[in-house]
Amino acid sequence: MIENRGGAGGMIGTRDAAKAAPDGYTIAMLLSAISLGPNPGYDLAKDFAPIGLVAWTPMIVVSHPSFPAKSLSDIIAMAKKEPGKYSAGTPPAPTVNYFGAMLFNALAGVELTIVTYKGTGPLTTDLLGGHVPLGFDTIPASVSNIQAKQLNGIAVASTTRSPALPNVPTAAESGLPGYEAVQYYGLAAPAGTPRPIIEKLNAALRGILATDEMKQRLLQEGSEPVTGTPEDYAANMVREEGKWAALIKKLGLKFE
Repeated sequence: MIENRGGAGGMIGTRDAAKAAPDGYTIAMLLSAISLGPNPGYDLAKDFAPIGLVAWTPMIVVSHPSFPAKSLSDIIAMAKKEPGKYSAGTPPAPTVNYFGAMLFNALAGVELTIVTYKGTGPLTTDLLGGHVPLGFDTIPASVSNIQAKQLNGIAVASTTRSPALPNVPTAAESGLPGYEAVQYYGLAAPAGTPRPIIEKLNAALRGILATDEMKQRLLQEGSEPVTGTPEDYAANMVREEGKWAALIKKLGLKFE
């Protein structure tokens, strides 16, 4: 049974899952940087037992077809010429999209005006309607619209191109080396879940991810499967949280 408790960049559902009984019957799909938002109400290290990674997907810079810039270097040039003039939409903190937008401004030395939305759904709607010209989105949320030429894929924020959008260049290929913003998805259980249950769930997860059907489904949607142990996922959490926490501190970001 899937309980979709969206909102606050994923913190609402994560907060509810942290309070669930540690019996293996309630697990959470966690996102990178999910503990870095305003007053999350949970601690990933203390309140969750990692089960395993599921997939990763790079953030993608997209634009409405009417927007004149067709490459990342074009966007940077325009934004430098007229600081603050151009807006870019993103879901709220603590999403990688939001932090990726802030990282873009910092690395490119520009001042895009960041407009936050409740989620990728409202953001995509406004992008399609031309109400916001640029967006920092995830590939699964935008791939179908890019393929239908309703949105332009400008660049992916990863070291390699996405198999789902092979014609969209990486940020490094587009003139912004070092720009990486990747969303990892993983499963975790409430802290205190017995180790044998964690191991059983991990084995089942790895078995599902090994099937051709699941691999193709993830790739079609713009994600790439990742397998590993609970310890691998725990290390990934520490690494990703540390990366974005350092950016928050460096830029002095404040959340309401």
